[in-house]
Amino acid sequence: MRFITIILSGIAILIVLLLIVALFVKKDYSIHREIVINKPKKDVFDYVKYLKNQENYNKWVMADPNMKKDLKGIDGTVGFIYGWNGNDQVGEGEQQITNITEAEKLESQIHFIRPFEGLAQIEMTTKSSSGGQTKVGWTMSGTSKYPMNLTNLFVNGMLGKDMETSLKSLKAILEK
Repeated sequence: MRFITIILSGIAILIVLLLIVALFVKKDYSIHREIVINKPKKDVFDYVKYLKNQENYNKWVMADPNMKKDLKGIDGTVGFIYGWNGNDQVGEGEQQITNITEAEKLESQIHFIRPFEGLAQIEMTTKSSSGGQTKVGWTMSGTSKYPMNLTNLFVNGMLGKDMETSLKSLKAILEK
């Protein structure tokens, strides 16, 4: 019985410590990754502005080939919504195109429903580089409520790695 009390006390102390640490962790996060693609800017932008194309390069979208999709509106235009409901790894949510600066920037908002409720702002940018190349930037930013803001300590590494993998897949597809 004493052993169980020690274990439960240890768990309670750990939880209290994590809650205290979360008080000092920023609530806002921003992750940014870039890649250079050997294609003209217009060609690259004309591909990334269609959310449905994420099915070919986005690691998170490709994690559940059987997920249910709900598409509303005209893809590649402001207001288009790409909804999904998948396995535990993918969860459920919607991504809506909120602004397009033609051949420059695609802005969208993701509403995560499951496994955790949340909002994130997404920005995909394309900039001409030398020799007909294009630099693609991908930024994801948002706010995590206390105590979930504790995950912000790890989000850049975890999500950043997945963004890099997705950008490498995008590069491979477009340079084919």
